[in-house]
Amino acid sequence: MANEDVFEFTDGNFDADVVQSEIPVLVDFWAEWCQPCKMLTPTIEELASEYKGKVKIGKVDTDANREVPVKYGVSAIPTIMLFQGGEVIKKFVGLTSKDQFQAALNEL
Repeated sequence: MANEDVFEFTDGNFDADVVQSEIPVLVDFWAEWCQPCKMLTPTIEELASEYKGKVKIGKVDTDANREVPVKYGVSAIPTIMLFQGGEVIKKFVGLTSKDQFQAALNEL
């Protein structure tokens, strides 16, 4: 990934890096072939830089990692989930504006 502030979550590290995280985590479920996912990437990268240290922001490649998307019922991408205390507290499906993400993050 181009932005070092954006974490790469996998089936192997998801529990430790997301579910057990001390701080809130915004997870972008995406795939390389998904055009709307690519359109959302700059927004995710901007948020990762802006909220660094306050919110962990990362991506799950749904083609390379099947278990986590199935576990959380991801049926369309992009799907972005906001986790706090190991629980999904907010879910966005499809292209979502930066303002909508910021509103959710600022409520934390």
